[in-house]
Amino acid sequence: MADTVDQMVELMHKAKLKGADIVEVRLDHLKSLDPRSDIEKLIKECPLPNLFTYRPIWEGGKYDGDEKTRFNALQLAMDLGADHIDIELKAAHEFKNFTSGNKPEKCKVIVSSHNYEYTPSAEELGDLVARIQAAGADIVKFATTAQDITDVARVFQITVHSQVPIIAMVMGERGIMSRLLCPKFGGYLTFGTLEEGKVSAPGQPTIDELINLYNFRSIDTDTKIFGIIGKPVSHSKSPKLYNGAFKAQGVNGIYVHLLVDDVKKFFETYSSPDLSGFSCTIPHKEVALACCDEVDPVAKSIGAVNCLIRRPDGKLFGCNTDYIGAISSIEIGLQESQNGSTQIGSPLDGKLFVVIGAGGAGKALAYGAKEKGARVVIANRSYDRARDLAELVGGQALTLAELNSFHPESGMILANTTSIGMQPKVEETPISKEALRYYELVFDAIYTPKITRLLREAQETGAKIVTGVEMFIGQAYEQYERFTGLPEKSWQITDDKRAFSILLLSVHPSSDLLPPAHSSSNGI
Repeated sequence: MADTVDQMVELMHKAKLKGADIVEVRLDHLKSLDPRSDIEKLIKECPLPNLFTYRPIWEGGKYDGDEKTRFNALQLAMDLGADHIDIELKAAHEFKNFTSGNKPEKCKVIVSSHNYEYTPSAEELGDLVARIQAAGADIVKFATTAQDITDVARVFQITVHSQVPIIAMVMGERGIMSRLLCPKFGGYLTFGTLEEGKVSAPGQPTIDELINLYNFRSIDTDTKIFGIIGKPVSHSKSPKLYNGAFKAQGVNGIYVHLLVDDVKKFFETYSSPDLSGFSCTIPHKEVALACCDEVDPVAKSIGAVNCLIRRPDGKLFGCNTDYIGAISSIEIGLQESQNGSTQIGSPLDGKLFVVIGAGGAGKALAYGAKEKGARVVIANRSYDRARDLAELVGGQALTLAELNSFHPESGMILANTTSIGMQPKVEETPISKEALRYYELVFDAIYTPKITRLLREAQETGAKIVTGVEMFIGQAYEQYERFTGLPEKSWQITDDKRAFSILLLSVHPSSDLLPPAHSSSNGI
C-alpha cells in the first residue's frame, strides 16, 4: 500500500528482503493511476510473483470510481503478465462478462468475499465457498470477522476440507490464529504487513512476526498448537519465549495469543489433541480449573491453574506452575546459601515462611511452601483475607502493619507476592529494612524492576535474594517441559535456564531483567 508507484516498487523490494513469497499490489491506495504505464512498471519491476487488487469502497477498499474503469485496470494487469488478480464475489460475474471469460493461462483469478461484521455458520460458509467457485475462481478467498475465538474453528473446518486452493481468514484479534495456522490447515497463503500498524485488514501480523516469531516456514499438518489464554492477552511476551525454545529444540510446535471470552466454550470447541497445551492468565485461572478432567492436587488446593495439557485421549489436565517456579527458585537460593549442603528433602522443611499477600500468587506460594514442610505465615493488608488463607494452610495470620515487629526467630524466609514496589512506585516496600535482618532469604515476585527496593535492602542486610525473573523462568520452563514431553535430562538444568535467560533477554532487550552472567544467585 502506497501513494505512488515508485513507493510501491520500493516496498516490493523491501518485502522480498524480509522473506515474502508474493506481493499484493493495492491499486486503490494510489493517489493517481495511469493504468498502462503504471501497471506495466509495477509488473516489470516487481521482484516476486504478484497479486493485483483494486478494492472498491463497498468491499472495504479505497476505490470510489466506476466499475468499467476498475475492470479495465484489472484486465490490463492480466494482459501485461500479472500472476494473480483479486475480484470481489459481488462483481465477479460482471467482470467475467466484461472480459468475455478470456484471461491468460498464467494469471490465477482470486474471487473474494469479506464480512466485516461476523463469521457465518459452517453451513453458510460452505454455501459461500460454492458460490465463489461457481463465479469462476481459480482460488477461493473469504475473510470474516471474529466475534469470538471459537468462530475460527468453523473456518478451519472449511479450509481443511476444501478441494480447491483456498485463502480463509478471520479478521480481528480473536481471529489471529487463522492467519498463523494456514499451512497446518491447507490454506493457500497468508497476509503479512511490512510494518506494524500499517495493515490492509484488521489483525494482520507483520512479516517479521510470521517468519521470526511464529516460525511460519516450519508449520505443517503435524504442527502442535500451544497458546496463552487470557483477556487481555496481546501484551504477553510468552509467544516469543516458547516459539524461540521450540525452534532451538527442533520441536514442531507453535505458540500463539488466544483472546478468550468464554473459557468453557473455548475448550468445548477446541477439543482436538492438536491443540496440545495452554498457559492461562487473568482472568481465567479459576474458571479453567473447572474445565479440567484432572487437576494436580496442589493446583486444586490453590483453586487455580495456569497450565493445561490436552492429552491424546482429549482429556484436559491442569496444574499450577506459578508456585513451582517460585518455590524451586527459593530452594535453589537456600541450597546455594548453605554452601552445597547435602540436606535430604527440601531446604524449606521446618522453615518459617512468611508470605506477603493473600491473592492468587500468595495462595500459590503458601500452598507450595506448606507442601515442602514449611511453617506458613500470611501477612496482608486485610486481616480477614490473611486469616482465611492461613486457615486453609494451617498457618498464622498477620496484618501488614504487624509485619515489622514480627520476628519470633532468625533465618526466616520472606516472599512478597503483592505489587508493592512495582514500577512506577519503585520506592515503596512492604517491610522496613530493620525487620529484614531476621530473614535468611527474601523473594519478590515483581520483575519490573528486577531489583526492587525490598530486594536491594534485603541484600544490604546480608540476606540471600531471589528475583521475580527467576520465578518467571522457572514456571515457564516447567510449562515447556509439560508442553513438549521432553525428558528432564534433555539439557542440564543450568543450560535449560541459560537458554531461557537468553530467550527472555530477546523478549526484553532494553531491560535489566536478567541477572549478570557471573551471578551465583540462580545458577544462570
